[in-house]
Amino acid sequence: MTKNNGVFLTLEGIDGCGKTTQARILVGNLVSRFGKEAVFWTKEPGGWPGGEKIRELLLEHGMQHPLSELFLFLADRCEHIRREVAPALSSGRIVVCERYIDSTLAYQSWGRGISSEKIEDLFRWCCFPVPDLTFWIDLPPGKAYHRVSRRGSPDRMEEKGQSFLENVREGFLFLSRRDPERIVSLDGNNDIKTIAREIERRVEVFLSP
Repeated sequence: MTKNNGVFLTLEGIDGCGKTTQARILVGNLVSRFGKEAVFWTKEPGGWPGGEKIRELLLEHGMQHPLSELFLFLADRCEHIRREVAPALSSGRIVVCERYIDSTLAYQSWGRGISSEKIEDLFRWCCFPVPDLTFWIDLPPGKAYHRVSRRGSPDRMEEKGQSFLENVREGFLFLSRRDPERIVSLDGNNDIKTIAREIERRVEVFLSP
């Protein structure tokens, strides 16, 4: 996996944990400190021109082959990295991305049952950059599923139900324990401001000389 010149921050967690809210606050804080041009906010899947077509396939249309979903995620990421993330990092920008490699592992391995070793081999083959710092918002699956259900029509990932989210959460828990230096575990039961302050504190420490 490649190194980069900028700073790569990712936010992870099961559906309904509050990633987008925290990303918005984090980006606002970074822009206030470093300026708008220094920060790039993106997401997966679909965070590149044309990527919404793959996002629609992934979230709204069922795949018949068990590996089709994984390969679509990887194809989306290859384009996302090449077109958006890598150029931003190379120019020294701070990249904030909602969902990335940890989501793929948690959802596709613990959720779908695909070998995590094979998935990580594909990551290495694709030369995906490893985040400098990852924030995992750990919210109980029951509470997260309740939030998701209130949104309206669930997408194909969400409609798998609470048991699916519990398996995915176990995946995130395993990954956070395996890589505690990179993955910061945050209590999703805390209020928005408390979580945001902890993210800001961790980023401040990381960016300090």
